[in-house]
This record gives sequence, C-alpha cells and structure tokens, in this order.
Amino acid sequence: MGACIVVADDERNITDVCRRYLEREGNTVWVAENGEEALRLWREHRPDLLVLDLMMPKMDGLEVCDTIRQTDDTPIIMLTARGEEPDRLLGLTMGADDYMTKPFSPRELVLRVNNILRRMGWKNDLAARNREGIGEGSHTLDGGGADKAIHFEGLSIYPQERRVTVQQSDIELTAKEFDLLQLLATYPGKVFSRSQLLNQVWDMAYDGDTTTVTVQIRRLREKIEPNPSDPTWIKTVWGIGYKLDNKGNTI
Repeated sequence: MGACIVVADDERNITDVCRRYLEREGNTVWVAENGEEALRLWREHRPDLLVLDLMMPKMDGLEVCDTIRQTDDTPIIMLTARGEEPDRLLGLTMGADDYMTKPFSPRELVLRVNNILRRMGWKNDLAARNREGIGEGSHTLDGGGADKAIHFEGLSIYPQERRVTVQQSDIELTAKEFDLLQLLATYPGKVFSRSQLLNQVWDMAYDGDTTTVTVQIRRLREKIEPNPSDPTWIKTVWGIGYKLDNKGNTI
C-alpha cells in the first residue's frame, strides 16, 4: 500500500503529471488548485506528505506550510518557479522539508518523495519506547544498530519512532530536521562539512549553495538547544561545518 499525498498547484498540467507519476508508485493522490483547497484536503485526509506550489491563489504555499507547521510536522516539498535564494530560504525557514524549482522532472519528484518517506520510516512499525535512565555525560546506542535509540545527557533520539526528547520532553521536528540530527548524533564528535550534509540528508550534489543546511541547523538549534546562540550539542566548527558534541551539559 502506498502513501497518501496532496499535490497543490494552480497549473492543471503540473498536477496531472505529478498525480500520474506518483500513482504509478502505488500512492493515493489528492489534487488541489489553490492553497485553501490544499489545507482542506490536509485536514480531511491527514496525508503522509504534501507537495505545495509556492504561488497559488487564495492562499499561497508558504501560508499553507505555516498553518500546518503550527500543529503538525507532515513532510512538505515546496515547488517554486522563482528559484531565487530568498524564496528558498523563506520556505525552509517556515518548515518546508525540501524544494524543487520549476521546470522539474516528475521522476525526480517521485525520487524525493520516496526518499523523504523512507527517512521517516513510513513503512516501519514503531518500536516500543525506551525510557531507560542515562548516565551523566554519556552517549549510548541501544543494541549498536542504526535503528536503535541514541542517548546523550538530556537528549534522546529514537530513529524507529522518529522521536526526539530533551530532558524527557518530546520535541516536534520536521522530517529533514530529524534526519539532520540523527546523522550528527550517529557519529558524535565527527565534523561534517555543509556539502556533506547536503549530500547525505538532501541527496543533493554540492553546487556551491549550502544555505539550506545553515537554515536547518539554525531551526534545529532553536528547537533543542537551551541557548541556541551558545549551543550545548550542535557545535559549529568554523570554516568546516558542524558536529554533535557528546560532552553536553545537563540543561
């Protein structure tokens, strides 16, 4: 059984092609021609993913994204005919997980949709929640597997559940924010360049623009760090990139 997806664009030829290619993969697709209809379909069907055009009548993609992000972390891919950096940054800042610039290949859209759903563990059963105590200053990986819970002092990551807790309180992250944190936490102390993160988390070859990574790191810090301007866990290695510090202090 495939995923449930909402595709919203005021250009009928785009929604028709997107629906055809996504349905070939076994997905159920609902189509909207404006932002209000996209929001209605999201509320009615609670899809696994949305594909939103940036510029739509009645309510644009950014407004739809912002409304959804107030209560939910459903993955969102933003479509834009502009491609300028300010538009991409605004979409990412407001919580979009990925973006594609028109014209785009429908095959690439299918690939990106599948990648996001795979990273979400969409077809995996949720593991039983592990609430074991964590030793002071420690980093543990339950069972030693990539799908096992990762613990730091005050921070826990549960890959199979796509869940993160800070001081035992659940933190709502978008799909990309979770992927980014999981990658850093799987290799504590390892420094990743921005281009490496772009390639491994977004499956995008380095093309000189790594602003996407910078924006997502900032958003992630704002959600998990007690003081984002002086982060406990996600450290900047100047001139290189980022790492997750495994010697974080208790919040």
